[in-house]
Amino acid sequence: MQVALDVPGMRELTARSERWETARPFVIARGSKTFVDVVVVEVLDGLQTGRGEGTAIYYRGETPETVLEAVRGMAAAIGEGAGRAELLHLMPPGAARNALDSALWDLEAKQAGKRVWDLAGLPQPGPMLTAYTISLGDPAAMAEQAKAACGRKLLKLKLGGEGDIERVAAVRAAAPDARLIADANEAWAGQDIERLCHALLAYRLELVEQPLPAGADDGLVHVRSPIPLAADESMQSRADLESVLGRYRFINLKLDKCGGLTEGLALIDAARQRGLGLMTGCMLSTSLGIAPAFVAAMQGMFADLDGPLLLARDREHGLSFHGSDVHPPEVALWG
Repeated sequence: MQVALDVPGMRELTARSERWETARPFVIARGSKTFVDVVVVEVLDGLQTGRGEGTAIYYRGETPETVLEAVRGMAAAIGEGAGRAELLHLMPPGAARNALDSALWDLEAKQAGKRVWDLAGLPQPGPMLTAYTISLGDPAAMAEQAKAACGRKLLKLKLGGEGDIERVAAVRAAAPDARLIADANEAWAGQDIERLCHALLAYRLELVEQPLPAGADDGLVHVRSPIPLAADESMQSRADLESVLGRYRFINLKLDKCGGLTEGLALIDAARQRGLGLMTGCMLSTSLGIAPAFVAAMQGMFADLDGPLLLARDREHGLSFHGSDVHPPEVALWG
């Protein structure tokens, strides 16, 4: 699907949807994926082109079509010069704003002849440890995935509720030296979360994301988990910060959720002021979608930026992954 938007004025906006196959079925508690449709946005100023990518947040009802429609609705404003700050007021959080925000960061960096982290006042980045995802399956299947990922220092386990202790135990036996974090994907409703986390602590699990469905977070008020809990689906943007306090110790920042790096950097500052730790995650996406998240992840304790590794192929000039590390994006890719 291609949408070309010729707008009189300072800039031109184009957007298209692209389909990328996964290397193998990507399975979480909510279902399985064999491909991902991403939306690529380009903003042209006549000399330079800024690019950005967004993946629809499906559990919020977004689709590639609704993301493209939202982008299309911004054509006139972008053509007349609306910038990243204006987007925060003109668009709600979501993948459309993320794609546009990322394209504008890229364009500004090219116009200034600087890297995005310089524009953001952040230090020169180096290689960063990223988690590698183990898809949900039975314990034996997850152990096989862990063996295939031999040598990776940080594994993220997709969990699904019943049988999760056996899943974590199997992965730990298959990867005795790896650090482990887990994502429950809202699947622990009805379980004794405190007891479950005490049992999982024996396998040196360091973090558990989103044990309960978003909106049911009050069920965590009296939970004293020995493993830090991280808000994912419950943490969309700065508007959600107060509701996660006292329930979670970390937030999982995803730029497609919060609506771009501009909001993401503000959210990081606000979360830090409230004593919340930071994990930076991603949706299934190519390196173009991960590059802005890399800039956010520079400031956190955990990074889960393996989206391109889960695809059958990546786009040209993709991020470099060596061992367990992801390297900063090259100029030819973004920023």
